[in-house]
Parts: sequence; structure tokens; C-alpha cells
Amino acid sequence: MKIAGEFQVDAPQDRVWDKVRDPELMVQCIPGCESIEQIDPMAYRAKVSVKVGPISARFNLVVTVLSEEAPHTVISRTSGEEGTRASVVSSDNVLRLEPTETGGTKVSYEADVSMTGRLGKFGLGIFRKKADQLADVFVETFRHKLEVAA
Repeated sequence: MKIAGEFQVDAPQDRVWDKVRDPELMVQCIPGCESIEQIDPMAYRAKVSVKVGPISARFNLVVTVLSEEAPHTVISRTSGEEGTRASVVSSDNVLRLEPTETGGTKVSYEADVSMTGRLGKFGLGIFRKKADQLADVFVETFRHKLEVAA
């Protein structure tokens, strides 16, 4: 399933770049995120809970930054599973930042997500709706944290 979107933040590109790599901020912005720890300069471990339809799941995820070009592009891979391997998720991700004419930043994202197991049984429509809901919550929280702090 492909997920893509874009939004603007009223903060300069360099500041947004710093914040997208800040685990302390990301744990506050990602819906259902319980913890994020930096394993090394290019990898993070996260625990994320999500509810899809009647099923609640808690994922142990590893996010690996495959490449980055500061301050505008991060290419990463996310993979993980529920503790019982009841569901397995993987995602190839691209995040792009570009300055706006007003001094803010346009943030674009793309993810190619694969889900197997008990959550994989749900149809594409349910996953897309849930992904869109989670993205909306992230965008609003991230934007608020950066713009209020400025």
C-alpha cells in the first residue's frame, strides 16, 4: 500500500530538519508511540500501539536511515512485528523538505507499506483510512510543536 502526502510548517527548513531526527519530539507526535530510542546514528527502535477495527496491536519497530541529504531528504526503512509475530509490518519511506516562499517548510512523505498476519487480513480500504487518520494526527501535533515553540 502506498501512502503519500504533504503539509507545510511555519518554521525554517533547517529547524524542521533537526526536529524530524529528534526522537524526543517524534515520540510526542507519532500516534500510539510509547517510546523511541536511538540505537546508533542511523537507526532507532520504537514501540507503537495501533488499533485497526477491532484489533489492537503493539509493534516493536526498527527504523533504519538508509541515506540522507541534509537538510532536505531522508530515505528510511521501517520493519517490525508484534511480540507474537501475529502481524509483521515493513515500510520503505522517503521524506523531503523544501523551503517555502514565506520562510516555512513544505514536508512531503511517501511510504510503501506491507502488512502480513492478523492485521494483514484487513482490506486496503481500512488500512488506508487508518493510515490517513494517523498521518493527520501526526501532522497537526508536529506542526503545533514546531510553530508554538518558535
